Amino acid sequence: MRIRRLAVEGAFEFTPEVHSDRRGLFVSPLQEEPFLSAVGHPFRVAQTNHSRSAKGVLRGLHFTTAPPGQAKYVHCARGSALDVVVDLRLGSPTFGAWDAIAMDSGTLRAAYFPEGVGHAFLALEEDTVMSYLVSTPYRAELEQAVDPLDPRLALPWPDDLEFIVSERDLAAPSLAEAQAKGLLPRYEDCGRRE
Repeated sequence: MRIRRLAVEGAFEFTPEVHSDRRGLFVSPLQEEPFLSAVGHPFRVAQTNHSRSAKGVLRGLHFTTAPPGQAKYVHCARGSALDVVVDLRLGSPTFGAWDAIAMDSGTLRAAYFPEGVGHAFLALEEDTVMSYLVSTPYRAELEQAVDPLDPRLALPWPDDLEFIVSERDLAAPSLAEAQAKGLLPRYEDCGRRE
């Protein structure tokens, strides 16, 4: 397992070894020992999520109110996607920083995103399937979003695709608006463990 520390504090990319032969492939996108070595604590799985997207679908920039927040472990099970993490935690040493991960069903590269950060991805192929393990159950009233096309963030979306974006994400506030409205999590409230 190759591990890369991302530009956002507490976020990591994991690239597992893929075992291929004439039958197909076998891979373990999440492995406890490398995860603990990088992140420093176990990952509690409360729910698994699965999404399938058409080429050009842009989902995000989503985060969950903290506390409790929601950590994610994400990989692309089919197709390919550009996955992006943005530090939205007020007081974080990397507030406003972002990083991008090329994910696909060949490498099965994965990423861990801690509580309080924003997550978005762009499907680069038809029928792109993303698989998420999340640390807390879904609660609609805690779900938040920031505009993934906010020019201040300058996220690395390609300019040769027509994006398909949900009404919710189109209506999401910019980073500055979310901060002014008090929607952003505080760094000290993220990652509290019992």
